[in-house]
Amino acid sequence: MKQSTRFMKFIGGLNLFYTLALLILIGITIFIYSKISFIFHPIIVIFSTITAPIILAFIAYYLLNPIVDLLERIRIKRIWGIVIIILGISGLLTGVILLTAPAIESQIKELVKNFPLYLSQLGNEITSWLQNSFLGPYYDEGYNWVITNFSDIPGMIGTYLADAFQGVRNVASTITNVFVSIITFPFILFFLLKDGERFKEFSLKLLPPKFREDTNQILKNMDTQVGSYIQGQIIVATCIGILLFIGYLIIGLDYAITLAIVAAVTSVIPYLGPTIAIIPAVIIAIVDSPFMILKLAIVWIAVQFLEGNFISPNVMGRTMQIHPLTIIIVLLIAGNLFGIVGVVLGIPGYAILKVLVAYFYDKFRSRYNKYYGEEYGAYQVSKDERN
Repeated sequence: MKQSTRFMKFIGGLNLFYTLALLILIGITIFIYSKISFIFHPIIVIFSTITAPIILAFIAYYLLNPIVDLLERIRIKRIWGIVIIILGISGLLTGVILLTAPAIESQIKELVKNFPLYLSQLGNEITSWLQNSFLGPYYDEGYNWVITNFSDIPGMIGTYLADAFQGVRNVASTITNVFVSIITFPFILFFLLKDGERFKEFSLKLLPPKFREDTNQILKNMDTQVGSYIQGQIIVATCIGILLFIGYLIIGLDYAITLAIVAAVTSVIPYLGPTIAIIPAVIIAIVDSPFMILKLAIVWIAVQFLEGNFISPNVMGRTMQIHPLTIIIVLLIAGNLFGIVGVVLGIPGYAILKVLVAYFYDKFRSRYNKYYGEEYGAYQVSKDERN
């Protein structure tokens, strides 16, 4: 009886049954919602409309908030610091776009026009090599097998693209959403920078006093994890783009600025991004000449060496200690569930989940120590592990 009582206390006693009842009610609510979801369609539209600018605003918040705090420490009022930064960055971006847009537009148009030719020429070179190599006797048989099994690939790709764009009702609605995001994002960012801390304090006051300290610690850990990741990835991606642009210019690779921008954007995705970024550069280099491939390999190895040994260790630090295999698995799962948004936001989402799991596991160990520690041995719960 004593063991049973202690076990019931360990798992929470009556609180456990209240929690299970609450979960059942939530499940029933979700089931009912699935049957009458059409009623909530206007709410879904509202949330889908404001999600994009809110995400953009939070990313910019983590990038700019340290600068605003720095200006505040040197006795510039926060609101004026925010205005100075937003206007300064807006002017800088506008100037950069005006200066580089013509060259980028020209390169993109030329690349889109010529890339199919690059692919065709690459295919012809591979075919010629296969026919003249030791694989020549098997070429016709393999070619026929490929034609038989993969001849419908263009149709499959067309069907896939049609399905992918089926959710986009028309171009006008898409342009409207983009326009709304661009217009509303600066206002959301302004109030996040101005009142972010006050909003957090207000939200904590809505909770019972018993839960405020723990909730504040969880939010602080989440803020550190997500903020460090976003700041680090943006800085690292920018450095990679600049280094590759310089390297591409030195070796004389065509479409240098466009390929560097592609590399910078895709480098936001850990591990998988650089692999995606190098593919178009490799295709262009192969078609150009074998010597260009060698020069591209040297540039890519040099940039990866600098990024891996100097940039990432100093920028990212050791704040997010996530195993590379875990990152790849998270990206694959998040991408499969949520598409490109999942790939971009998968790691920050995992960081938030990791903080929550670490918090509840810490609570579990504390309860175990309380009810079973003296008899069976206690978990070692350190302050560093909780933080």
